Amino acid sequence: MLTGYARYRKYKSAFMSALAVFCAILVVTPLGLILFHLLKQGFSSLDWNFFTQLPRPEPETGGGMANAIVGSLEIIGLAMALAIPVGVLGGIYLSEYGSEKINFWIRFGADILNGVPSIVWGMTASAIAVIPFHTKSAYAGALALGFIAVPLILRTTEEVLVLVPNSYREAAMALGIPRWKIIVHIILRTAMKGLVTGVLLATGRIAGETAPLIFTVLGNDYWNHNLAQPIAALPLQVYNYAKSAYEDQHQQAWAGALVLIFMVFLLSVGVRVIATSRKRN
Repeated sequence: MLTGYARYRKYKSAFMSALAVFCAILVVTPLGLILFHLLKQGFSSLDWNFFTQLPRPEPETGGGMANAIVGSLEIIGLAMALAIPVGVLGGIYLSEYGSEKINFWIRFGADILNGVPSIVWGMTASAIAVIPFHTKSAYAGALALGFIAVPLILRTTEEVLVLVPNSYREAAMALGIPRWKIIVHIILRTAMKGLVTGVLLATGRIAGETAPLIFTVLGNDYWNHNLAQPIAALPLQVYNYAKSAYEDQHQQAWAGALVLIFMVFLLSVGVRVIATSRKRN
């Protein structure tokens, strides 16, 4: 038999559990409605032409966003080629070399940069790589997205490397192994899954950015054969089509947004899979 106080605690626990479930549903419901509306509006416009053809001039219907999809992949690839070395090396410095005072200020700066609006990075990249060269380009867009990814990769790398047990370092140093070899062959290999997780998170963070690309890449309705020239990007193409006066382009904008969401979803699933495998190991 439960006492009155025990029954009270049981009912209170059940009430709080139900309240937590209700709040979770309340948070997820708008996201589900948005995803449902996106599928409803965009799925009908997804076909083979969407992934293989170029945009058609107004007011013609049809065409696709093949150049924008490829352009986004190129820009993201260039951005990560810039951000990964800088972010990982910065994280290694914070974890393995830096003093407490210097590390505090580097972390403080990285945390501030993580909160900078993306449009500010677009303006910064424009001042560095667009105005001096008098042209927008894939390089400028990659620079803007790289600025966004660097502090995120840096902080993630540091947190992952700190989790590597100090006993690994001490055992390797006792054997007389140089410090740089300890970092490269032991610490980085041990933390590799965490590093990949951080890189994927940063990639998902920049994949859907539009504001920096408005200032840096301009857009293009054709295939780009020179990365120093304006290039199409999927978020920018969706933005341009969304404000178009033609219904067909509105439908293609929905389809482009759906593809973009799916790309970010795949990255998120990749992060979850890697994180789960890390826990099992």
